[in-house]
Order: sequence, then C-alpha cells, then structure tokens
Amino acid sequence: MRDNLAQRLMWVIWPAFLVAGGAEAVFFTLFDPFDLRLFGAPLDISREAFYTLGFFSFWGLGIASSALTVFLGRSPFEVDRCPLDAPTRPDGCPKREAADGPSDHDAGVRA
Repeated sequence: MRDNLAQRLMWVIWPAFLVAGGAEAVFFTLFDPFDLRLFGAPLDISREAFYTLGFFSFWGLGIASSALTVFLGRSPFEVDRCPLDAPTRPDGCPKREAADGPSDHDAGVRA
C-alpha cells in the first residue's frame, strides 16, 4: 500500500514539475514580470520573486490536474475494496458474510 502511494505521488508530482517548467518558460518569454499588474497597481517585487511565484503557481495547477487524473483513473477494485480482512469486518457487511460462507437464510432459500 505504501509503495502504491509513493508511485501515485510520483505520477502526480513529476509530470506537474515538467509542465510547470515549460509553462513558466513560455509565459515569461511572452510577458515581462515588471509589466504585470495586480488590480492596476504594479507589484513591488523582484524578477526572481515573480519567476518563483510563477513556477509554483504553474506547478500547483499541474499537480491539481494530475491528481484529478489519478483519482478518476482508479479501477472499480480499488474503489470498492475493503481495507479490513473478512473476519474483522463489522456484522452485516456483505463482504464478511460472503467470506463466512452461505448463511442459514441462504440455505433455506436454496432448498
């Protein structure tokens, strides 16, 4: 389970990092940081701060996009699996009853 989580984190973080680098390169090739304004007022921060904020903003958007893709790409088995072993599942759980074998009620119905 832990290896699976680490793998999924890399599926999310690494592509987002690559896309953030490309997006920042394209964005700041087209726009000079000192020409950008927030609500009409110029921002009083250095170019490096603009580049850093831009990179982390693009990386955050990429992480959100990749995380949504990984979340929606889960198999039905992953979504429906129960983290508990059959004997430790609560009473009334269909998966516990299926693991215990046919119940008396099922035997009466089949007879």
